[in-house]
Amino acid sequence: MLAAQRKELLLDRLRTDGRLVAKDLATELDTSEDTIRRDLRELAVAGLCQRVYGGAIPVAPAAASYARRQEIATSSKRRVAAACLQLVQPGSTLILDGGTTALEVARALPRDDGLTVITHSPTIAVALVDHPAEVFLLGGRLFKHSVVTSGAATAEAAALVSADLFLLGVTGVRPDTGLTTGDADEAATKRTLARRAAQTWVMASEEKIGAASAFPVLRLDEVSGIVSDAGEQNPVVAELERTGVQVLRA
Repeated sequence: MLAAQRKELLLDRLRTDGRLVAKDLATELDTSEDTIRRDLRELAVAGLCQRVYGGAIPVAPAAASYARRQEIATSSKRRVAAACLQLVQPGSTLILDGGTTALEVARALPRDDGLTVITHSPTIAVALVDHPAEVFLLGGRLFKHSVVTSGAATAEAAALVSADLFLLGVTGVRPDTGLTTGDADEAATKRTLARRAAQTWVMASEEKIGAASAFPVLRLDEVSGIVSDAGEQNPVVAELERTGVQVLRA
């Protein structure tokens, strides 16, 4: 089998099975594990899979620009945002993460003049300019890919706030890898914000369920639950629920 044919087979298997195990594939294709690992490395470099110990899993759609991500799964993100509103209590303090799903939440927030929103996303803050909520924008270095602040200044600012709820955005949700994102500093900022809230719920539109990025954010047992519109037949959601993760269906 030619290398190109083998890689296409690997990608097809990844789409159907949700995971590749190098040892098993080497046996099945009657080739060496080194060959399969080399194929997986090359696919990962091309952004087509995420390498993990022993094989690969689907890559999260995180590499696209912010503008492009606003066009991906828009109806899915709106469903998740609508479900998230069930968690926002009148008069509460909400930490709202950056990202395109969080932007849908900001646009849909009830016009409760007792609500306080803390965010490290300039985009979210601007979206709430005409909203009666009190808005606090955390400063720091602008991470342009996600249009959020991060780094030491953001961490110092976050340490001075507290909230009832943190709506956390990630790029991947899997039982084996937990919650992941594509940048180490951004992951650290998300962890800091999670520590400042009584509850943390994950906004996970369907395309993020079963995907993974390079940098871990939190373990699944470190959050209150996941809000997702993934269907009841989604095997990853079923596995999450079997392990005790609370899933609020959008």
